[in-house]
Amino acid sequence: MSHRVFFGFALWLATAAPALAHFQEILPDADVLPEGGTVTLDLVFTHPMDRGPTMEMVKPERFGMVRDGIATDLTATLVERDFDGKTAWRAATALKAPGAAVFFVVPQPYWEPAESKYIVHYAKVVVDGFASGQGWDTMVGLPVEIQPLTRPTGLWTGNLFRGLVTKDGKPAPFAEIEVEWVNDGSVTPPNEAFITQVIKSDASGVFAYAMPRAGWWGFAALLDGDQPMTSPEGKTVPVEAGGLIWVKATDMTTAGAAP
Repeated sequence: MSHRVFFGFALWLATAAPALAHFQEILPDADVLPEGGTVTLDLVFTHPMDRGPTMEMVKPERFGMVRDGIATDLTATLVERDFDGKTAWRAATALKAPGAAVFFVVPQPYWEPAESKYIVHYAKVVVDGFASGQGWDTMVGLPVEIQPLTRPTGLWTGNLFRGLVTKDGKPAPFAEIEVEWVNDGSVTPPNEAFITQVIKSDASGVFAYAMPRAGWWGFAALLDGDQPMTSPEGKTVPVEAGGLIWVKATDMTTAGAAP
């Protein structure tokens, strides 16, 4: 094989190989606190289905909570921690009254040299205090955001989760949504096509997905950012603006349900 042919083949492999899906995790230790109490959240920037690699995550621009329509800045509560040799973050907050708390993170832009773009994933998760069933569809007001149309707490495995993709508060039709499960090591995908599920919102910005396994599921609506940024090499590059929501599915056989 000539050097020219070999180089061309190597270039084809590099461009043909699917890019790993980046997911900004914001995962609580429970989606429902039936008696209230303290919830602990872990913020990690990683590839959940592949269980890595994990990316370095500098301190977020903003981390907070929306309850009863009131936003509370919790950035100062973040504690730096190590996760797979990379920087990640943890925070704990007490939920003392009934109602859903919508936790969110606005991360610093992440430079991805393999894709020649910056990534900014606005991520959120809903935790229901005292199993109230109220306030779960409250919006944070993020540039790209998914509004749940199915209550994102207290879901059984196999339930259909529906959401509305929004950009600047307006529905985003035909948006691409990447879906991944936080792999606990019990599943080995048969090939790369199974790692990231891909769906699209319809003409109204609505999408649906049935979660086939218990655990945390991330839904990442990926849109083009409004303004380009400057790369470390000084070039003008695009920005991937993602709106993520995390949803937990629970097996009936492991939930303490009566037979």
